This record gives sequence, structure tokens and C-alpha cells, in this order.
Amino acid sequence: MPKGWMYILECADGTFYTGSTNNLQLRIMQHQQGEGANYTKKHLPVKLVYYEEFQRIDEAFYREKQIQGWSRKKKQALIDGKHLELPKLSKNYTQYGTSTTLGTSTTLGTELVEVPKVSSADVEPVADTELVEVPAHKNPQNP
Repeated sequence: MPKGWMYILECADGTFYTGSTNNLQLRIMQHQQGEGANYTKKHLPVKLVYYEEFQRIDEAFYREKQIQGWSRKKKQALIDGKHLELPKLSKNYTQYGTSTTLGTSTTLGTELVEVPKVSSADVEPVADTELVEVPAHKNPQNP
């Protein structure tokens, strides 16, 4: 299978568009020319603000779908390379307490982030942690 990319575009109105492709350069050009997705056609011009490269297009598609479900704040943290903020931006703090400081280790282009497991506010927090794998950051404007 060919390589794949997951990418995030910033549209003229400041919104983000997340997509995946097997030819990043061609796809960005298509978006810029109004031949991309219907959403980006209506929000030109667009600029590439983040991308991740994968060995297979299906992996890029899976990552696209994952990120499409994220809040704007969480996407912005990813774009800005603030990987330690990603787990806390996934939590619903109306139900969960605050988290502790996170530690990281880096291995083979991914970052392993130690995330405290937190139980509801009524129960004592669990002391153990889990490792969450975060792909290496690629921001074309801040490599």
C-alpha cells in the first residue's frame, strides 16, 4: 500500500479542516483551487498547519477520523506541539478532578505520554497510570 498523510488545514475563517490523502502536495493544491472538499471550497484560502505521515493510507484515514472528533482546543494543542496538553483536553472536568503533572518518553517518532487514571470526584483517584501513544509532531510552519 502507498504511504498516507493525515493533515489539518486552517481555513480563511479560522476553522480547521482535517483530511487524509496518499499525495499530500496534490491534495493541498486541489483544496487551494477549490477542487477539494465542499467545506474547504467555501472557506478559501486554506493553509496547511499540520500533518502526520503514515506507512499506509488506512492508518492516515483512521487518524483523520480520530482527530475529527476532537475539540478545536485539542486540535490547536496538537498543531502547536503541546502533546502534554492532549490528555487533559480529552477529559470532562465537570465529572473528573484535575490531573497531575505528566511525564513523557520518546521512542521511534512517537511520544509515550504517562496519563494518570482519574476516577469520579466522589471516589479517590487511582494511583496507577496508562501510556498513550502520540504520533510525532509535524508542523510545517514550526518544524
